Amino acid sequence: MFSLRKLQALVYGQQDELDIVQQQLRASDVPVTSADCRSCPNPCDQGHDGYPARFTIDTDSQMLGSVKPYRRQVFISTGKSDWDREISETEGSLAALLVDVQNSDALKTSPLPQANGKAIRPTTSGIFRSVDSTRISILNGSHHSLSCKDDRDTVLVFPDYKLVSEVHRTKDGAQTLWEAALDPGVGRTGAILEKSSLKSWVIPYACVVLLCSHKRRDNRCAIAAPKLEHAFTQYLEGFGWHVDTDVDASTLHDAPPLEDLDAAIDDMEFQYEELLRQSSSSKRVLIVRSSHVGGHKYAGNCIIYTPQGSCVWYGRVSPHEVESIVVNTIMDGLVLPPLLRGGLNLSRPGCKTLHDW
Repeated sequence: MFSLRKLQALVYGQQDELDIVQQQLRASDVPVTSADCRSCPNPCDQGHDGYPARFTIDTDSQMLGSVKPYRRQVFISTGKSDWDREISETEGSLAALLVDVQNSDALKTSPLPQANGKAIRPTTSGIFRSVDSTRISILNGSHHSLSCKDDRDTVLVFPDYKLVSEVHRTKDGAQTLWEAALDPGVGRTGAILEKSSLKSWVIPYACVVLLCSHKRRDNRCAIAAPKLEHAFTQYLEGFGWHVDTDVDASTLHDAPPLEDLDAAIDDMEFQYEELLRQSSSSKRVLIVRSSHVGGHKYAGNCIIYTPQGSCVWYGRVSPHEVESIVVNTIMDGLVLPPLLRGGLNLSRPGCKTLHDW
């Protein structure tokens, strides 16, 4: 039996388009599912906290391909869920300082690490690899700094799946962070700098969910984020998962900082992957609200990172779709094509799910 959403797609001539998108993704070795994105009828009879009538978005244009390539995406601790319209214009903020560093280093950035010789660049629009770009996407996050000092921030770095703490909110601090973890030419294990106070760990969660909540850019994101956070928490906990909306510092005590690991390159990579595997098996999820990620006409915007290095960008997400995302993407590692805006390292030749190594 067709769901109401699939029946509507057939009636309005959209099913062929969805089938083509799914075929393109499969051809690019993206693990996908044909499961329905919505777990409830329309209109909903399950009490989901939906969006108000004034919440109107673009429901017609093709979302896949609306994500621009980037090498890394970083989220800076602010303890807030809304920010100045342009975070790079907030005087004295780490975001502003990092943008200055990025601009000054644009012409002398280190060469990108080479991709695996066997890796084939996906041809589907919006599906790209981290080595396809040198761009660093700088955003603010709602998480708090882990430092006991007020002038130091904690930065989440993706797709490296790394947390960097003790970042001084100064020009020198931004430069040090750039050289240690953000320069596109630096590998995921980072560069160990002498006399640096930075401390970094692999993020101890099976996935990180990022929800755009930037009201000063678009009120729809501010409406969507808390409703989605509530729905994700409700469904994940219902399936026996633990949810944090701030980094639990106690989880970092199970492993030493990356700076204290063996500095030998091969051994460092091995230890790093072992820590990523531990995170993957944790059944813990971190939910963070973020500044403007682009594409607010597709609110709610939801980005999901995994320890395996994949990133799924979903758009047009409402509380009605959250259960399906939890089951199919977070738990089963499969992409829902109708919601997909694009993603990073989603092409996984030889893998059945995004959770495979």
